[in-house]
Amino acid sequence: MTNPRKIIIDTDPGQDDAVAILLALASPEELEVLGLSVVAGNVPIAMTSRNARVVCELAGRPDLAVYEGATRPLLRAPVTAEHVHGRTGLDGAEVDEPVMPVVPQHSVDFLIETLRREPSGTVTICTLGPQTNLAMALQRAPDIAPRIREVVMMGGGLFEGGNITPAAEFNIYVDPHASKLVFSSGIPIVVLPLDVTHQLLTTKARMDRIGAIGSRVSEVVTGWLQFFERFDVEKYGSDGGPLHDPSVIAYLLKPELFSGRVCNIEIETASELTMGMTVVDWWRVTGRQANATFLRTVDADGFFELLTERLARL
Repeated sequence: MTNPRKIIIDTDPGQDDAVAILLALASPEELEVLGLSVVAGNVPIAMTSRNARVVCELAGRPDLAVYEGATRPLLRAPVTAEHVHGRTGLDGAEVDEPVMPVVPQHSVDFLIETLRREPSGTVTICTLGPQTNLAMALQRAPDIAPRIREVVMMGGGLFEGGNITPAAEFNIYVDPHASKLVFSSGIPIVVLPLDVTHQLLTTKARMDRIGAIGSRVSEVVTGWLQFFERFDVEKYGSDGGPLHDPSVIAYLLKPELFSGRVCNIEIETASELTMGMTVVDWWRVTGRQANATFLRTVDADGFFELLTERLARL
């Protein structure tokens, strides 16, 4: 039995982030969550911090450290997504207000200290929201970059375009300057883009299977996802909405569910029209050096089997 992979989840919990955190916490044999680092994104930081602790307590993990990080992007004005996630970011299910405290250390300090303390090449950073915290840590402590095993992130899109503007996916759009810094850091990066997540639809049959678990966790998750999907069902006309952030954790657990290719990705920060666009050299036409693995396909049924099986453990 190999040791579980050490991860830090950097997140702005809306409903799909919450499910990603639950998937990680349900998989302790494979993943050791060193802490949750929260950032403003889907909702402002007071709510993302609350939501991270709601999820920890729902999973029976009030011992997990939750750190608060950046309250706004590096250079741009904050953008949030209450129109998708609701006022709290976790609308759709009745939950108790969390009683566990936030650790009184800034996320950026937590990232730096942890990466300097743990053996080099052993910690994976999972970014489920804007990458502001990681970018700030890299700015302040460039020595941590070669110590990171890899960054596995939800963000971007190529063939699917954007979801907040025609060109940009929300996480990258909120803080494109942060993502530009991460993509130029030399850290190995795996990208779970809209191209993958738009294949992971919360169809009625899949949601029924999660609901059939019959636990408090499955009841809350079903409520969250039914609320969350309403916006995308209307937008895309699909049976169910895309489940974005859990793809990051699923990739760590079962990479064989995904396929893609190594290529160059640049982040657009100069144009208002295409701000936050992930310019993916899929066809390798630029000669720019490859800096990321961009995933494009996923076994959606295999993904939902994994998710349902793990949620049933909580």
